[in-house]
Amino acid sequence: MKIKPLLSSMLTLSLFISLSTQASVITQIKPNYVSSNYAQTKYPIVLTHGMFGFSRLGTQAFGMDYWYQIVPDLARNGAQVYATQVSPLNSTEIRGEQLLQQVDEIIALTGKPKVNLFGHSHGGPTSQYVEAVAPNKVASVTAIAGAMHGAEFADNMLKYQVVAVPLSKIFNIIGTAESYLQGNPDLPNDATASLKSLSTQGTAIFNAKYATAATPSNCNISNSGQKITSNGIHHYSWTGDRQVTNLFDVLDTALMTVVPALFMGPASNDGILSVCTANYGQVIRNDYEHNHFDEVNQVLGLRGLFSQDPVALFRQHANRLKLQGL
Repeated sequence: MKIKPLLSSMLTLSLFISLSTQASVITQIKPNYVSSNYAQTKYPIVLTHGMFGFSRLGTQAFGMDYWYQIVPDLARNGAQVYATQVSPLNSTEIRGEQLLQQVDEIIALTGKPKVNLFGHSHGGPTSQYVEAVAPNKVASVTAIAGAMHGAEFADNMLKYQVVAVPLSKIFNIIGTAESYLQGNPDLPNDATASLKSLSTQGTAIFNAKYATAATPSNCNISNSGQKITSNGIHHYSWTGDRQVTNLFDVLDTALMTVVPALFMGPASNDGILSVCTANYGQVIRNDYEHNHFDEVNQVLGLRGLFSQDPVALFRQHANRLKLQGL
């Protein structure tokens, strides 16, 4: 009888349709060929963007990836890798819940019980939230220039309401446009909630509620948190400490000139976040010749002529996780 195989096929198709509908915000690149198993981690790699972030704006043929060239390189080197979409602008908790839902979908799709979370900027605390509420689903958390102790620019923007109020309205328009351009217009955006979450005070409240020993006790360049916490989860971080790195990268140069001048103090920073706020778990390096956009190979791979290749850094880190059995 062919009834049982038929029912099984129908159930599989039903599950696929259901997951496709709910997991449409997840981007996975399947390469035409695999060149090596160098980045083939035990558990899937899940990438989470920061403030004003996205997975892809536009179509595959005519669009721009946030993790420019990083996702396909990891896939070509054997990794199961997914780029998630969370609200470009919102509180850490809301973004964290959105990420958790996508983690559940990835676990269902891959059959793997855990994932390796990579978070850039606000994606760092967003990943920390998932670890706190669902530690059994997380193998490791890696923060790339993560706002683990808050952001000075958020403090300064909130201090001056005459500036914060109109800017928040503009930010919401930009965030909504990004959500629309990446094909997920229902993602809610709230610039004020985003800034409050990223402020020093907001982050301190968050860290008290969703505590992890991977986060250092204070924002100090020489201070680092635990690599492996009591729940068995591994933690890593790295960041850059440059601002303007390539004059041909016009958007990058403009932002890296204005933001530090108006909203940042004299401390070492990558143009958006101070180096000390990015320290988390095992600090791989905190002095790469990158600014906040170079760290994810933006914009379109333009960076300092002799700076480290961010694509290679992600590949090497995937291999690091692989060697740890993660």
